[in-house]
Amino acid sequence: MMKFYQELTLLPQEEINIYFLWSKTFQQIHLGLVETQDAQKRVPIGLSFPEYKMDEKFGVLGSKLRLFAPDEAALTRFDVTKRLSRLSDYVHCTGIRPVPGAVKGYAVYQREQPKTGRERLARRYAKRHNLDYETAFNGKVELCAKHDNATEHQKMLMSYSEMPHKTITTPFIRLKSLSSGNTFCLWIKKREIENSVSGTFTTYGLSSAASVPEF
Repeated sequence: MMKFYQELTLLPQEEINIYFLWSKTFQQIHLGLVETQDAQKRVPIGLSFPEYKMDEKFGVLGSKLRLFAPDEAALTRFDVTKRLSRLSDYVHCTGIRPVPGAVKGYAVYQREQPKTGRERLARRYAKRHNLDYETAFNGKVELCAKHDNATEHQKMLMSYSEMPHKTITTPFIRLKSLSSGNTFCLWIKKREIENSVSGTFTTYGLSSAASVPEF
Protein backbone atom coordinates (compact mmCIF):
# COMPACT_ATOMS: atom_id res chain seq x y z
CA MET A 1 0.00 0.00 0.00
CA MET A 2 1.39 3.36 -1.05
CA LYS A 3 1.06 5.72 1.92
CA PHE A 4 3.37 8.64 1.08
CA TYR A 5 4.14 10.68 -2.01
CA GLN A 6 5.93 13.68 -3.46
CA GLU A 7 4.70 15.70 -6.42
CA LEU A 8 6.89 17.29 -9.06
CA THR A 9 5.71 20.02 -11.40
CA LEU A 10 7.68 20.71 -14.57
CA LEU A 11 8.02 24.39 -15.38
CA PRO A 12 8.93 24.74 -19.08
CA GLN A 13 10.29 28.08 -20.19
CA GLU A 14 11.08 29.73 -23.50
CA GLU A 15 14.54 28.18 -23.72
CA ILE A 16 13.55 24.69 -22.53
CA ASN A 17 10.38 22.93 -23.68
CA ILE A 18 8.31 20.37 -21.80
CA TYR A 19 9.62 17.38 -23.79
CA PHE A 20 13.28 18.21 -23.17
CA LEU A 21 12.44 18.80 -19.52
CA TRP A 22 10.74 15.42 -19.20
CA SER A 23 13.85 13.77 -20.66
CA LYS A 24 16.24 15.49 -18.26
CA THR A 25 14.02 15.01 -15.20
CA PHE A 26 13.14 11.38 -15.84
CA GLN A 27 16.75 10.48 -16.66
CA GLN A 28 17.83 11.61 -13.18
CA ILE A 29 14.96 9.80 -11.49
CA HIS A 30 15.78 6.62 -13.44
CA LEU A 31 19.43 6.87 -12.35
CA GLY A 32 18.27 7.18 -8.75
CA LEU A 33 15.93 4.21 -9.01
CA VAL A 34 18.74 2.11 -10.46
CA GLU A 35 20.72 2.86 -7.29
CA THR A 36 17.81 1.81 -5.04
CA GLN A 37 17.00 -1.53 -6.72
CA ASP A 38 17.52 -4.81 -4.87
CA ALA A 39 19.25 -7.94 -6.16
CA GLN A 40 16.14 -8.87 -8.16
CA LYS A 41 16.08 -5.36 -9.73
CA ARG A 42 12.93 -4.44 -7.81
CA VAL A 43 12.25 -0.90 -6.67
CA PRO A 44 9.91 0.19 -3.80
CA ILE A 45 9.05 3.55 -5.42
CA GLY A 46 6.30 3.82 -8.04
CA LEU A 47 5.46 6.75 -10.30
CA SER A 48 2.24 8.26 -11.57
CA PHE A 49 1.32 10.97 -14.07
CA PRO A 50 -1.77 12.76 -12.68
CA GLU A 51 -2.31 14.81 -15.87
CA TYR A 52 -2.01 11.78 -18.20
CA LYS A 53 -4.54 11.94 -21.06
CA MET A 54 -5.21 9.77 -24.10
CA ASP A 55 -7.40 10.37 -27.14
CA GLU A 56 -7.62 8.84 -30.61
CA LYS A 57 -4.81 10.93 -32.08
CA PHE A 58 -2.23 11.16 -29.29
CA GLY A 59 -1.61 11.00 -25.57
CA VAL A 60 0.11 13.46 -23.24
CA LEU A 61 1.84 13.09 -19.89
CA GLY A 62 1.05 16.62 -18.75
CA SER A 63 3.46 18.46 -16.48
CA LYS A 64 3.20 16.59 -13.15
CA LEU A 65 4.86 13.50 -11.74
CA ARG A 66 4.25 11.80 -8.41
CA LEU A 67 6.60 9.48 -6.56
CA PHE A 68 4.92 6.97 -4.23
CA ALA A 69 6.33 4.75 -1.50
CA PRO A 70 4.85 2.57 1.25
CA ASP A 71 6.76 4.49 3.91
CA GLU A 72 8.18 7.98 4.35
CA ALA A 73 11.74 6.69 4.86
CA ALA A 74 11.98 5.39 1.27
CA LEU A 75 11.26 8.84 -0.18
CA THR A 76 13.57 10.49 2.34
CA ARG A 77 16.44 8.21 1.30
CA PHE A 78 15.71 8.78 -2.38
CA ASP A 79 15.85 12.58 -1.87
CA VAL A 80 14.42 13.62 -5.22
CA THR A 81 15.00 17.32 -4.51
CA LYS A 82 18.75 16.73 -4.26
CA ARG A 83 18.78 14.53 -7.37
CA LEU A 84 17.08 17.30 -9.36
CA SER A 85 19.06 20.18 -7.84
CA ARG A 86 20.50 21.16 -11.24
CA LEU A 87 16.96 21.51 -12.56
CA SER A 88 15.63 23.49 -9.60
CA ASP A 89 14.67 26.42 -11.87
CA TYR A 90 12.54 24.12 -14.01
CA VAL A 91 11.10 21.54 -11.58
CA HIS A 92 9.18 22.28 -8.39
CA CYS A 93 9.24 19.53 -5.75
CA THR A 94 6.83 19.38 -2.83
CA GLY A 95 7.76 17.90 0.52
CA ILE A 96 6.81 14.34 1.44
CA ARG A 97 3.08 14.10 2.12
CA PRO A 98 0.70 11.35 3.26
CA VAL A 99 -1.60 9.99 0.54
CA PRO A 100 -5.14 11.36 1.08
CA GLY A 101 -7.57 9.04 2.84
CA ALA A 102 -10.08 9.30 0.01
CA VAL A 103 -8.78 8.58 -3.50
CA LYS A 104 -10.54 8.50 -6.87
CA GLY A 105 -9.21 5.07 -7.71
CA TYR A 106 -6.02 3.32 -8.73
CA ALA A 107 -3.94 3.03 -11.87
CA VAL A 108 -1.18 0.87 -13.28
CA TYR A 109 1.47 2.73 -15.26
CA GLN A 110 3.51 0.32 -17.34
CA ARG A 111 6.05 0.38 -20.08
CA GLU A 112 4.70 -0.28 -23.55
CA GLN A 113 7.03 -1.57 -26.24
CA PRO A 114 5.32 -1.23 -29.64
CA LYS A 115 6.42 -4.04 -31.94
CA THR A 116 5.44 -2.31 -35.14
CA GLY A 117 7.83 0.62 -35.03
CA ARG A 118 10.10 0.43 -38.07
CA GLU A 119 12.95 2.08 -36.18
CA ARG A 120 12.73 -0.49 -33.40
CA LEU A 121 12.59 -3.36 -35.90
CA ALA A 122 15.64 -1.95 -37.69
CA ARG A 123 17.57 -1.73 -34.41
CA ARG A 124 16.75 -5.35 -33.62
CA TYR A 125 17.81 -6.41 -37.13
CA ALA A 126 21.07 -4.47 -36.77
CA LYS A 127 21.82 -6.16 -33.46
CA ARG A 128 21.07 -9.64 -34.79
CA HIS A 129 23.22 -9.17 -37.91
CA ASN A 130 25.98 -7.05 -36.37
CA LEU A 131 25.22 -4.02 -38.54
CA ASP A 132 25.13 -0.32 -37.79
CA TYR A 133 21.66 1.21 -37.48
CA GLU A 134 21.76 3.30 -40.68
CA THR A 135 22.66 0.28 -42.80
CA ALA A 136 19.91 -1.80 -41.24
CA PHE A 137 17.30 0.96 -41.60
CA ASN A 138 18.04 1.92 -45.22
CA GLY A 139 19.40 -1.32 -46.69
CA LYS A 140 17.27 -3.88 -48.51
CA VAL A 141 16.36 -6.86 -46.35
CA GLU A 142 13.95 -9.77 -46.79
CA LEU A 143 10.70 -8.80 -45.07
CA CYS A 144 7.31 -10.44 -44.84
CA ALA A 145 4.55 -8.31 -46.36
CA LYS A 146 0.86 -8.88 -47.01
CA HIS A 147 -0.61 -7.36 -50.16
CA ASP A 148 -4.05 -5.79 -50.25
CA ASN A 149 -6.86 -8.39 -50.10
CA ALA A 150 -4.29 -11.17 -49.68
CA THR A 151 -4.49 -13.72 -46.89
CA GLU A 152 -0.88 -14.91 -47.01
CA HIS A 153 2.32 -13.08 -46.26
CA GLN A 154 4.94 -12.98 -49.00
CA LYS A 155 8.65 -12.38 -48.58
CA MET A 156 10.04 -9.44 -50.49
CA LEU A 157 13.10 -7.20 -50.50
CA MET A 158 12.35 -3.92 -48.79
CA SER A 159 14.11 -1.53 -46.46
CA TYR A 160 12.67 -0.73 -43.04
CA SER A 161 12.61 2.92 -44.11
CA GLU A 162 10.06 1.96 -46.83
CA MET A 163 7.70 0.25 -44.41
CA PRO A 164 4.38 2.00 -43.74
CA HIS A 165 4.80 4.20 -40.68
CA LYS A 166 2.32 3.43 -37.94
CA THR A 167 1.67 6.34 -35.59
CA ILE A 168 1.98 5.36 -31.95
CA THR A 169 -0.41 7.40 -29.83
CA THR A 170 0.97 6.36 -26.43
CA PRO A 171 2.89 9.22 -24.76
CA PHE A 172 6.61 8.71 -24.31
CA ILE A 173 9.76 10.16 -22.78
CA ARG A 174 12.99 10.19 -24.77
CA LEU A 175 15.85 8.75 -22.71
CA LYS A 176 19.45 7.68 -23.12
CA SER A 177 20.34 4.06 -22.41
CA LEU A 178 22.73 3.69 -19.46
CA SER A 179 24.35 0.66 -21.06
CA SER A 180 24.68 1.57 -24.74
CA GLY A 181 24.34 5.34 -24.69
CA ASN A 182 21.73 5.14 -27.46
CA THR A 183 18.59 7.29 -27.34
CA PHE A 184 15.26 5.49 -27.12
CA CYS A 185 11.59 6.20 -26.41
CA LEU A 186 10.03 5.01 -23.16
CA TRP A 187 6.33 4.63 -23.99
CA ILE A 188 4.10 4.79 -20.92
CA LYS A 189 0.67 3.16 -20.86
CA LYS A 190 -1.96 3.81 -18.18
CA ARG A 191 -4.56 1.28 -17.05
CA GLU A 192 -7.22 2.22 -14.50
CA ILE A 193 -8.26 -0.40 -11.93
CA GLU A 194 -10.74 -0.47 -9.04
CA ASN A 195 -8.64 -1.82 -6.18
CA SER A 196 -5.11 -1.30 -4.95
CA VAL A 197 -2.57 -3.95 -5.98
CA SER A 198 0.68 -4.16 -4.01
CA GLY A 199 4.00 -4.97 -5.62
CA THR A 200 7.34 -3.63 -6.70
CA PHE A 201 8.38 -1.49 -9.63
CA THR A 202 11.09 -1.38 -12.27
CA THR A 203 13.93 1.13 -12.39
CA TYR A 204 11.59 3.34 -14.42
CA GLY A 205 9.10 3.43 -11.54
CA LEU A 206 6.62 1.45 -13.67
CA SER A 207 4.93 -1.92 -13.22
CA SER A 208 2.72 -4.26 -15.20
CA ALA A 209 0.70 -5.12 -12.08
CA ALA A 210 1.42 -2.90 -9.04
CA SER A 211 -0.85 0.12 -8.73
CA VAL A 212 -0.58 3.68 -7.45
CA PRO A 213 -3.45 5.79 -6.09
CA GLU A 214 -5.16 8.44 -8.17
CA PHE A 215 -6.39 11.67 -6.56
